[in-house]
Amino acid sequence: MLIMLLIMVGFIGLGIMFMNGKGAMIIAGYNTMSPVEKEKYDEVALCKFMGKMMFALSFSMVFGYLVIYTITIRCSTLVLFYLLRSLYLRLCI
Repeated sequence: MLIMLLIMVGFIGLGIMFMNGKGAMIIAGYNTMSPVEKEKYDEVALCKFMGKMMFALSFSMVFGYLVIYTITIRCSTLVLFYLLRSLYLRLCI
């Protein structure tokens, strides 16, 4: 879970950087284009789009983390309830 949290923080950091219009050189494919090809693209718009994508990825990871955490809590509660019920029934019989 710690690795997942670190990746989320990294994506949020990249999203903030991209939303400010910075960091176009770390976008895959854009950094390998020739200067003539780069002139065809709006660098700030590309960075803002990638920032939105980073935020979408990080918030979907947060949602997935919360779903997994909720399921784990519920399942462990049900298992604990079942074990206690089994123990109670064995002691009462």
